[in-house]
Amino acid sequence: MSPLPKIALAQVNPTVGDLDENAALVSEWIDLAAQRGAEIVVFPELVLTGYPAEDLYLRPDFIAATGERLREVAAGVGDITALVGFPEPVGNPVGRAIAANATAVISQGEIRGVYRKRLLPNYGVFDEYRTFRNGTEPMVTEAGGTRLGVTICEDCWDPGSPVFTDLAPGAELIINSSASPYHRGKGLEREEIFRRVATAKGIPVAMVNMVGGQDELIFDGSSALIGPDGSVLARAGQFTEDLLVYDPEEASAPVAEWMDDLDEVYTALVTGLRDYVVKNGFGHVGLGLSGGIDSALVAALAADALGPEQVTCVVMPSPHSSGETQADAREMAGRLGTDLIEFSIEDAMGAYDRTLGEPASGIAAENLQARIRGNLMMALSNSRGWLVLTTANKSETSVGYSTLYGDMAGGLAPIKDVPKTLVYELCRHRNGSSPVIPESIITRPPSAELRPDQLDTDSLPDYDQLDRILRMYVEEDLGPAEIAGLGEDPEVVADVVAKVDRAEYKRRQSPPGLKITTKGFGRDRRMPITNRYRPWRAD
Repeated sequence: MSPLPKIALAQVNPTVGDLDENAALVSEWIDLAAQRGAEIVVFPELVLTGYPAEDLYLRPDFIAATGERLREVAAGVGDITALVGFPEPVGNPVGRAIAANATAVISQGEIRGVYRKRLLPNYGVFDEYRTFRNGTEPMVTEAGGTRLGVTICEDCWDPGSPVFTDLAPGAELIINSSASPYHRGKGLEREEIFRRVATAKGIPVAMVNMVGGQDELIFDGSSALIGPDGSVLARAGQFTEDLLVYDPEEASAPVAEWMDDLDEVYTALVTGLRDYVVKNGFGHVGLGLSGGIDSALVAALAADALGPEQVTCVVMPSPHSSGETQADAREMAGRLGTDLIEFSIEDAMGAYDRTLGEPASGIAAENLQARIRGNLMMALSNSRGWLVLTTANKSETSVGYSTLYGDMAGGLAPIKDVPKTLVYELCRHRNGSSPVIPESIITRPPSAELRPDQLDTDSLPDYDQLDRILRMYVEEDLGPAEIAGLGEDPEVVADVVAKVDRAEYKRRQSPPGLKITTKGFGRDRRMPITNRYRPWRAD
């Protein structure tokens, strides 16, 4: 076997649809790799378009425009060999698919070859059967004096597939370009998959993964070069752009340490929030800061992602708001250094009562307060150009413990996929760096404060129990009987499952949220709104 070439893994953060900027990014990093003496530089899957570009891949003009940028990039490549992801037009579309998910092998100003992804994922957040036609042949090409087996992401994931068996015949180094989205612990899981590839094939594997945020998805990077014995020869950082260069003539290469669990999740949320705001052209965000634990975490995330000068916290007390929570909200805004706006909604509540001709009561009165606050936040958004962040967590989103057109009103739900118990863990973790969240926010029993002496536990089980049931039902797809069989109270399980099912219409109208679990709401978990399947009924 030939010695490994000097190889660079270009862990970059493209923007979906920004073809000019993505092409410039690729060209810049090709030059950087060449300056560092690399013989080969590898980019993530579909780097020229960003990933996933969804139904843009079905548009001939988009595919053609990407091809033009690829040729422009190729014209500027010298002696180095660059592997660049792009959608390649296909001559015989399948269904509406007009392109293949492909990697171009470029050197000396020319596209020397093209590999087409063979295994197209079509589960969870992936819809590649919808948008691409799969390739049928492996590809082995020579660069840097080494035979390279070119693969794309999922090609390497299933050891039982014919594609895995026929992955890269005769290769001395497997190259894998990925756009593999993050969930909690995903980096370690992914590296183990590629370690299995290296040991099964007896050859090293170079995997480069995308980094950054795209709508609900977050990409963590964690690119790596793995030896044939499964050892990690080099590893890039998490959630940061990185040009990872491996030189076989040097005694060692960079091997980034893994973040601890909570630091990883918090950094993922910061990354996703920052990129959603910046890539969508917003210069400022606003959120309602109630003095509760959820809005406290969102405020901290926003300030860390964007800087406190780009965040405004809005305090909107009603007659049911306690002095303690309002004082905590003001204190936290001060600790973060964000702008603070405060106004009472009591007069607006009275105006609604007069318009209705009678005082609102019960759930109508509670929801009215949330909707007044939602209207005010959206008015500030319109007048000042903010993006409004909503503050519901996954536990509340699951069971519908939120108000349509009220606290659900906004453009992004940063903690939509964060269970309530994890919210508390992340707040304590953030305070370990600096105590921006008042301790009383963390220790006070949670309450929506929409009626006198209200507590979340008036309507919901204890959050530890609730989150256990939700994980099994929402993320693991277990039925009520199976969940009860694992030791949970059958009546509580039936109540929780019924709430989840009935709240589907709410979730369908909620803002997108950042995905950090194995199954988030939205593009990951898709359930019908009209649905009469009732496994939680005893009859």
